[in-house]
Amino acid sequence: MFYEQITEWQQRLPESSWASFNGADVERVLVRETLRPQDLAILLSSAASSYLEPMAKKAQALTIRHFGRTISLFTPLYLANFCSNSCLYCSFHTGNDIVRCKLTVEQVIQEGEAISSTGLQHLLLLTGESRTQSGPAYMEECVRALRPMFASLGLEVYPLSTEEYRRLYEAGIDSVTLFQETYDEITYAKVHPAGPKRNYHNRLEAPDRACEAGISSVNIGALLGLSDWPRDAFYSALHADYLQRNYPGVEVSISVPRLRPYAGSFNSSATPVTDAGLLQIILAYRLFLPRAGLTLSTRESPQMRENLLSLGITRMSAGALTSVGGYSKTENVGSAQFEIADERPVPDVVRMIRAKGYLPNFCDWMNMRERNGVGQ
Repeated sequence: MFYEQITEWQQRLPESSWASFNGADVERVLVRETLRPQDLAILLSSAASSYLEPMAKKAQALTIRHFGRTISLFTPLYLANFCSNSCLYCSFHTGNDIVRCKLTVEQVIQEGEAISSTGLQHLLLLTGESRTQSGPAYMEECVRALRPMFASLGLEVYPLSTEEYRRLYEAGIDSVTLFQETYDEITYAKVHPAGPKRNYHNRLEAPDRACEAGISSVNIGALLGLSDWPRDAFYSALHADYLQRNYPGVEVSISVPRLRPYAGSFNSSATPVTDAGLLQIILAYRLFLPRAGLTLSTRESPQMRENLLSLGITRMSAGALTSVGGYSKTENVGSAQFEIADERPVPDVVRMIRAKGYLPNFCDWMNMRERNGVGQ
């Protein structure tokens, strides 16, 4: 399992070694075609902060070579916001006084119809982490109701068993997104003081279970800003590399979410991820993982998304809401998980992508499920 690689590299790259990297190390890395994990660490270190321009040129060329000038579009749909966890950085924290809500299947269909009317064909389903309120059976029912409307359905929920992932795959799920939040076990325990999510290893091993269940695409990442970001970015990329090598038939992607305002007062003691730091992470990811997808959400501002689009990004959310029932304006709308920064509707995001010389993809997924009898 991947945890063994974490412990190995913690020993091989102690904190002191990161400070020893210099410009000559960065220049040696930039002429290599295939990068090693230590090369990745160099590109994420402070020594590389003066080399963003040459990194950007190489990252852009690699992205065009492997992905062309296309950006796949998707949007999230929150089914419920009940949660059993006490995550210090999230509005859904079980102790927070927010409006809790769970959509009925009829309301889920209304939300799906509202999203589908925008032309989007990739949908990501989310819930709070509550097995009581949002169990696998409820999710399966929602998936089967939405399957006819969309080319691809993804799932971002609490860690499931291999059998549960398999059942949801058979219902119509194509992809799974699951963030480790932070790969630092000590920080992980601090920011998850109570609830099932406190189990670090169960979460870390969930992408393996999704791959073993037949899921076609897995998206991982860390919530940047919870812990020391160069190391969290390092282990996120190593995790993606591990999944690519062990599950060659699975499409592996990484997201780069930064902390956003939410209903709470958590302040991370970690080094904040500046705009330059986020750019450095994206460039390092692309140079280390030339064939991995890179996802940028509406957590980032319109200007930031425009500036980063051509430097390695392959997938963006558009017209997104993080509240429950917000798309179709259902009678009761549940509180949002966090504040988004890019509130533009889908047509505006599409125009921006085209203005940058790229092609927005509403549907880049060949749906073979009807032919194979899956998800019906």
